[in-house]
Amino acid sequence: MPTPIPASRRDQHLHGLAVPAAEGPLRRIGVFRALMLGDVLCAVPALRALRAAHPQAEITFIGLPWARDLMQRLPMVDRFIDFPGFPGLPEAGVDQGNVPEFLRQMQAEQFDLLLQMHGSGRIVNPLIAACGARRSAGFYEPGAFCPQPELYTAWPTEGHEVQRLLRLLDHLGVARQGEELEFPLKPQDFSELQAVWAEAASDTPYVCVHVGARFPSRRWPVQRFAEVADRLARQGYTVVLTGSSGEAPLVAEAQSLMKQPSVNLAGRTTLWTLGALVAKARLLLCNDTGISHIAAALATPSVVVASGSEVSRWRPLGRGSHQVLWQAMECRPCHHMSCPIGHACALAIGPAEVSAACEGRLAATMDQPRPSFVPLSYS
Repeated sequence: MPTPIPASRRDQHLHGLAVPAAEGPLRRIGVFRALMLGDVLCAVPALRALRAAHPQAEITFIGLPWARDLMQRLPMVDRFIDFPGFPGLPEAGVDQGNVPEFLRQMQAEQFDLLLQMHGSGRIVNPLIAACGARRSAGFYEPGAFCPQPELYTAWPTEGHEVQRLLRLLDHLGVARQGEELEFPLKPQDFSELQAVWAEAASDTPYVCVHVGARFPSRRWPVQRFAEVADRLARQGYTVVLTGSSGEAPLVAEAQSLMKQPSVNLAGRTTLWTLGALVAKARLLLCNDTGISHIAAALATPSVVVASGSEVSRWRPLGRGSHQVLWQAMECRPCHHMSCPIGHACALAIGPAEVSAACEGRLAATMDQPRPSFVPLSYS
């Protein structure tokens, strides 16, 4: 069973990570985490700690193509490599024709260290071993394949995702640099948002309502979102409905169910204009999905209705005032795309409860103005 490396076996110590002298310093580090928005944002504190420990190293992030834009702005990442997917991983379809080329590229990189921050490692650890790094570190499931036992640690089964990832760096002797998330915005993001929605330039108080989530099992009923949105609109807030282009039909349904006017920006924002929108919002109401972590990074108050998810692992963790509403169920965390037993965890949370939570967050932050510009980096 892998354990932290004892001091007696550390031939050379470079900023906290044990490096055998014969293998030289860490000049090229790869980080593998081919997941979705919220998952990747939760890795930012670990990336920040890694950068602080190895300021001269070139750090390359290996992830799904959507993450390229995010990584190009994070100051702790130097390069990005697209991951084409792999059999058994559900986050994206597998481009099997590109998997051999991906492995050739990874082997040509000759990373001094490749970190597996994807998860438990049950599926990806053999893939990591095939990438040909001089050494690798990460998580493993007891009894499953573990490429380098001294540098791997057992996958934690409890705790927030941010803290789970930081435990790997604890294992490697890398000092933490806080648990705050980062979502670096630029002035142009606010200008581009105004081109999409001119009222964003005004002082009109607005709330963002995000009815989508990747799986139906993670979605609170659209009708209930509409009821709460109507109540917020009657209190004088402009309701801005957000979502991806793929969620546009769901957002259009929510708007059609509302009795009050609303602004539909589904499919009209980029990752960064969405961030600018959230940054200036008085409140975000959403499911337990990636946008909740954008709000946490930007200190925007939020109310999250968590249906099916593991709240202790995925709740917003960061600046601001956040409230998660959820119902304990024996079947949580849910592993179904769509609930097969009536979605009781979602239906147990009523519109009145959510409205009260929203009003509480708004009242608590009433005197705190939202910024017109958010600094490029919080670190």
